[in-house]
Amino acid sequence: MTAAPGDVLVIVPTYNERENVTAIIDAVQQASARTHVLIVDDNSPDRTGDIVAGIAASNGRVHLLRRAGKLGLGTAYRDGFRWALQRSYEYVMEMDADFSHDPKDIPRFIEAAQDADFVIGSRYLDGNVTVTDWPMSRLMLSYFANVYARTVTGLRIWDLTAGYKCFHRRVLEAIDLGDVRSNGYGFQIEMNFRAFRKGFRWKEIGIVFSDRTHGTSKMHGGIVREALLMVWRLRWWAITGRV
Repeated sequence: MTAAPGDVLVIVPTYNERENVTAIIDAVQQASARTHVLIVDDNSPDRTGDIVAGIAASNGRVHLLRRAGKLGLGTAYRDGFRWALQRSYEYVMEMDADFSHDPKDIPRFIEAAQDADFVIGSRYLDGNVTVTDWPMSRLMLSYFANVYARTVTGLRIWDLTAGYKCFHRRVLEAIDLGDVRSNGYGFQIEMNFRAFRKGFRWKEIGIVFSDRTHGTSKMHGGIVREALLMVWRLRWWAITGRV
């Protein structure tokens, strides 16, 4: 399958998302006639991949990339990016499977991408918090992690760890995806930093982020620690000319 000019691929990593996957596929397709969906499934024990395979068999805008096991969010997006670049999509988006990202915002990303190289859906735009249903402890951790990451990296992006994003393909073509090291929140920071170092222009748009209603969060302490260390690696790589 080769994408048409202007087509958008929305990459949705999944692991045990059978309760959400059919609805998220439908919602993404309803958001714009230009969108295709790529589910990157990490061999979910609840057979999420089989559900997607059944949908894809009769729907040319739905695609499935099966992986051998739970390999992490960053590697899922890297594999999805490579898949998209092989098929000529002009815009490539990241989105969660659990409706914490509202698919109705997809047209806003596409519009914003007309005069930016990558677009970030921000929960903290201009210092305003637009997160619902999170406990205060998690909200404070996320907010101040972004303050910390901005301070260390020097990037003036309000939500460096945001996972709702849109890249023009030229950004992904310019970044050596094999050299991207991080896998959780650090992956989002690293992609932003590498794109910035390549001279690409970004735009942040405000979104409302809602906590998942089905399934369980994939966040754990190791993801946070990786992000805290990654920002210093990025700063060092910039100083030494590695990025």
